[in-house]
Amino acid sequence: MRDLPRHAELIDGNLVFAAPPEKWHSRTINLLLAELDRQAPDGLRADREMAVRLARRQMPEPDVLVVTAEAYDREDPSTHYFADDLVLAVEVVSPDSEDRDRDTKPRKYAAAGIPHYWRVEKVNGQTVVYVYERDPATGGYGVAGIHRDRLKVAAPFDVDIDLTSAGRRVR
Repeated sequence: MRDLPRHAELIDGNLVFAAPPEKWHSRTINLLLAELDRQAPDGLRADREMAVRLARRQMPEPDVLVVTAEAYDREDPSTHYFADDLVLAVEVVSPDSEDRDRDTKPRKYAAAGIPHYWRVEKVNGQTVVYVYERDPATGGYGVAGIHRDRLKVAAPFDVDIDLTSAGRRVR
């Protein structure tokens, strides 16, 4: 969506604007983006803050997303991905996005067929990742795990991330 403020999404046909992110939010996105892209198998790539066309009036913008390499390299459209390009959508929760990231967006991602969803929250100063997997029988997400300090999962691919390392410089 061109010519809009940086953090604008289309949800239920309405433009939703987000407040500027806190440092924790930005650093957590940077960590997840770097680690997911580094650990992703051939054929998958991580990207950040790109719109995803779920339906005619639905173009949310996950904080981090893992897409097929083909979609990542595709030049047209250059402004968004399609739901079937994604294997994972990640939302890093801010105070102004709690309702959207906990309820609205996961329902829409699941309905669009995105197989994995992670919700990342700061709880008592600690980064917590809630991992969800889509149940094909119901079309909704079920909790697959809750991770503190270290995120270690086997789906959508093997991932091992030290959640305490957000903001640290890697040399």
